[in-house]
Amino acid sequence: MYKADIINRIEGIGIMAIIRVDTIERGLEIAEGCLEGGVDVLEISYTNNNAGEVIKALKDRFGKRLLVGAGTVLDSETARLAILNGAEFIIAPTFSKDVARLTNRYQIPYGPGCSTYTEAITALEYGASFIKAFPISNFYGSKLVEIFTTPVPNLPILASGGITLDNLAEWIRRGVMSVGVGGLLTKGTKEEIASNARKMREIVIANR
Repeated sequence: MYKADIINRIEGIGIMAIIRVDTIERGLEIAEGCLEGGVDVLEISYTNNNAGEVIKALKDRFGKRLLVGAGTVLDSETARLAILNGAEFIIAPTFSKDVARLTNRYQIPYGPGCSTYTEAITALEYGASFIKAFPISNFYGSKLVEIFTTPVPNLPILASGGITLDNLAEWIRRGVMSVGVGGLLTKGTKEEIASNARKMREIVIANR
């Protein structure tokens, strides 16, 4: 899949499930729930040692039905291992020039976490595909989208943290590229996850 196709798919769905699991089986169950609800973009966090195995298992089971990326990628070594396991995009809570160079080399979208405008512009200059507003999404809410995009109107932002069913519509209306969601799409039964995913997709569609 081409880099542009991956970015377009992330933006098109507008929702990214952020997953941290202890077992591959639970990762597959969450993925099935997300798919049933219309969310097919998943970030597997490298806060867990089995992240690479989970990514590979998801791609082996679901193939192109799922777009699977790696999250919490702090260095280029982890980024390369993730890509070798099938990761189709790389997300991080921080910006790394080394990760930016590596992902550009292999034409993998990179979304580094940025808290300041200087960080965001530097990341874009190094080829970041979009900016992860982290951890400031939790503190400033959806108004940060307009603050960040006033000087650079086409700045693509992934909001991560503090996203709920109650405020999702506001995030989408303000022009965020996508939102990263944890608990709503990773806790509970497969049916509960599917229900939440379905509600979130309906909100995204209604407010674009």
